[in-house]
Amino acid sequence: MMHKKFSILLVEDEENLLETLKLNLELEGYDVNTSIDGALALKTVQQEYFDLIVLDVMLPEIDGITVCETIRLSNSTVPILILSAKASSEDRVLGLKKGADDYLAKPFNLEELLLKVKKLINKSEQIASKTSMTDIYSFGDNKIDFKASEATNKATEKIILTKKELMLLKLLIENKNEVVPREKILQAVWGYNVYPTTRTIDNFILNFRKYFEEDSRSPVYFHSARGVGYKFTEK
Repeated sequence: MMHKKFSILLVEDEENLLETLKLNLELEGYDVNTSIDGALALKTVQQEYFDLIVLDVMLPEIDGITVCETIRLSNSTVPILILSAKASSEDRVLGLKKGADDYLAKPFNLEELLLKVKKLINKSEQIASKTSMTDIYSFGDNKIDFKASEATNKATEKIILTKKELMLLKLLIENKNEVVPREKILQAVWGYNVYPTTRTIDNFILNFRKYFEEDSRSPVYFHSARGVGYKFTEK
């Protein structure tokens, strides 16, 4: 039984197959969104956060390989499983070269597909939580006590942290030295799947700089990647 409901974008233009896959993925406990062409898929990815993308190759508007390649320009972490009637080794290699994590030729066994989906989502979750967090985390002259919901900085000021501040700090530190996409932050910390227009994260990052940076205008630890996300940096 899954504790978190993982979200999947299913991109397939064959209606019967789309409905069959959607139903079976939902029966496995996944939250499934669908797109029937490549252009719609790219638009959807820009607006929402997904734990996995299942992507057909032969699509209207924009083909799946181009969709995969385009997604990888701005999102290097979301797992992509390609489905294709093109089963040659050359086609498989091309899909993997363009950024897919796995490739499944049509016709395929449904159980094999579900196993690949589960494996890719598990792998993604392990990468996202690769830094083991303890109750106390120190960086520079700063110390965060996650259990006590407080922190101290260079000036030895005691900072009382809110639940959302702790959740965001934990997410950034777990993925230190890597940009965490805005959509992933909103989904993980605030529970938003559809990307809202908000400056909420920006305000939290500004607070972190005031708390923990020696000069908030020249941050060492908390960085913004314009149009993409945020990063906690520590050498």
